[in-house]
Parts: sequence; structure tokens; C-alpha cells
Amino acid sequence: MDKTKVLLFGTGPMAYEYAKVLKAQGYKFIVVGRGQDSATNFRKKTGITPFIGGAVKFLSTDSFSSYKAIVAVTGDQLGSVTISLIKHGIKSILVEKPGGLDQEEIQHVRNEAKRHAVEIFIAYNRRFYSSVITARGIIKEDGGILSYHFEFNEPGYKIAQLEDSIEIKNNWLLHNSSHVIDLAFFIENQPKLMNSQISGSLSWHPAGAIFTGSGISKTNTPFTYHANWLTPGRWGLEFMTKNYRLIFRPMEKLHVQKNDSFEIMEVKIDDKLDRDFKPGLYKEVESFINGQRDLCTIDEQFEHLKWYTKILKGS
Repeated sequence: MDKTKVLLFGTGPMAYEYAKVLKAQGYKFIVVGRGQDSATNFRKKTGITPFIGGAVKFLSTDSFSSYKAIVAVTGDQLGSVTISLIKHGIKSILVEKPGGLDQEEIQHVRNEAKRHAVEIFIAYNRRFYSSVITARGIIKEDGGILSYHFEFNEPGYKIAQLEDSIEIKNNWLLHNSSHVIDLAFFIENQPKLMNSQISGSLSWHPAGAIFTGSGISKTNTPFTYHANWLTPGRWGLEFMTKNYRLIFRPMEKLHVQKNDSFEIMEVKIDDKLDRDFKPGLYKEVESFINGQRDLCTIDEQFEHLKWYTKILKGS
């Protein structure tokens, strides 16, 4: 069995999903939470009793520099907990997306990571969907992507009712929609040029509600995007190759349209891990512990921030 030891920070729903994966993979891990109620619920679900009192208190009890850490706390605590781990000497950290409350905090995490020579990875689990792995194989065999399109529609009326803080809601593209945008840039490449337009507004997101744009990736592949948070819609991506239109809608599934047909067919994929665990999470944790392949680095996230800003502000 691998001797890697893991610290898991958080006792909410996402931390539960990580614990489920870590147990299945046979790793020894310690769970650290803040409040009693959440810790009690976590213990009932997993049989694991978390340390209660938060990251700073826990880290003061011993040296944990030989451990890897997974940060699955609430969005407004991601940055502060990660920085505490960096300063404590932990050298490899997987932090839930987007890696901080806002762009300023993500930049601060990146700066501290560089100063202390720490590896930080952002947990975009959709990179590890079985549908995505299958599609990347098809794309490679068919000679690459000729163009692509992505949509990050959000149910504005539902988000307005969530208990998330106003800071989280104001940064909703970063905290939620970035799942789609990151995946688009991961499968193809991030832009070298992009034109963006915004319109509309919402009470919880006055900066905009309709986002449209187009651009060219670093590999000279044209793309377009669209999102309307005022109307019905869902996330989706489409990648066009010489012989296929590859469709992720929903993203856990892969559908294709062949160049000699109008029919859209579902591709059979081996998605057992995505059914037994939160989709993508098993392979994401496996990658983090065993070699970091295909994970989003903090530097990559920092590069993406300028494109997220452009989408939000228009140009």
C-alpha cells in the first residue's frame, strides 16, 4: 500500500466525497473540521471522527510537513486555510476550485506558494470525467480540434435563493461556471485572443447576466461561448473535429454526430468510477497523490484569471 499520508480539511458534502475516495484507495488520512454539528454529521456518514477546531489549531498540535493536503472547506475559507498549510510547511496541496474567495486571494495563494516552494493544484474534477478521457482519445485519433463552443448557463433564480455569501455570488463565474471554462481550455487550449460582450444584470450579480464572445486559442483554434443566467439553460461543450462533433450535454455523458449523419448518438464509455464516486473525483485524487498529471496548477489558474475577467467585464 502507498505510504502517503493525507490531511483532509473540511467536513461538508465535498469533504465527504473525498473521504469516500480516500477510503476506497486505502490511504491513511486525518480529517479536520471547524464546527461540532458538521463534524457530527460527517462522523455519522463516514464513521470517521474529525478533529474539531479548524486548521490553525490542528496544525499547532504537531508537524505535518510529510503529509499531502486536500482543502475542501467552504469557498470563503479556501484561501486562508491553504495559506495556513503553506506556512506550516506542507508541500503538496489540492484545493477545491477556484482556490480562493476571489482573484485577489488566488493571487495571494500563488505568491505564497512560490515563496515557500509549494505545489498547489486546483480541483477541477471534470477534467477527469470518463467522458472527457474518451473524447480526448477520439480528438487525438481524428487529428485535433477544428473549432469549439462552450456554454456556462446558470439558473439565476435558484442561485438567488442559496445561502452562499454575497461575496461568493458576486464571484459566481469563478466559483462555479469556471468548471466549464476550465474544461474547454483544458481540452483545447487557453485563448491568445478573445472578444467578449456582456449585458443584463441580477440582484445577486449586478456585473452582468448574459455573456457572449469568441476568440482564438493558443493553437489557433477558433471558439465561441455563450451564457444567459436569466433564462433556462445548462452547461455544455462541443468540440468539432474532421469527422465528429463531440457533445458534452450533460458533461458526464459523451455524444457524437458523425460527418455523414444528422443523428446524435451516445458513446459507450467505461464510467463505473464516475457512478460509484462523485464523477471525476477518483481519478483526480489518484492523479494528485501519484503524479499530478492533468491537474490544474495554481500558475495555470492564475493565467486563466485574466480570461475570466475579460468574460465578466467585456471588451
